[in-house]
Amino acid sequence: MGLTFSLTQYLMADTAAQGVEHLHIEDEVDTKYKPPPEKTIDEILEADKEDEKPDDPRKVIVKKLALCVPGRPDVVLDLTGDISQLKKQVFAIKEGVSYRIRIDFIVQREIVHGLKYIQKTYRMGVPVDKMTHMVGSYPPKTEIQSYTTPLEDAPTGMMARGSYTVHSLFTDDDKHEHLKWEWSFDIKKDWKD
Repeated sequence: MGLTFSLTQYLMADTAAQGVEHLHIEDEVDTKYKPPPEKTIDEILEADKEDEKPDDPRKVIVKKLALCVPGRPDVVLDLTGDISQLKKQVFAIKEGVSYRIRIDFIVQREIVHGLKYIQKTYRMGVPVDKMTHMVGSYPPKTEIQSYTTPLEDAPTGMMARGSYTVHSLFTDDDKHEHLKWEWSFDIKKDWKD
């Protein structure tokens, strides 16, 4: 039969043999750790007021959509305000130009799996194009994350020129609609038309 002693039992037995009545390991360790001052719940909540996320229940906050054309400034749609007004902000795209769409967003609280950007384009109420882009899975971060679509070409020719309405949806594998909005653009012969 073997004997097993823990470190505490050994120290207690050793100090008892030396005539020391009470020894606590915590007394022997001199730490430099100083606990932070205690805060009340109200103080913690007050500190969080500056951070928009505790009050925002969304897992994904879509900030903006940008139309990116090489050699030109990005055309940006702010998606944080009244999105019903976006379809009134019509912008021009030169026919045949190559472009990308960039979406800026924040993921908060938990990983979001299988983000997708779906865009349906209509001309005079008739669907003319549908794009679905797999954006991917993203972890929560306080910084803005972005997805940029592959390069695409705007249609060309007299029949392609005119006004278009786009229905955009940012969703995920769980079918959560993170944001759904409409916007408009005109395809023109030149940027200045």
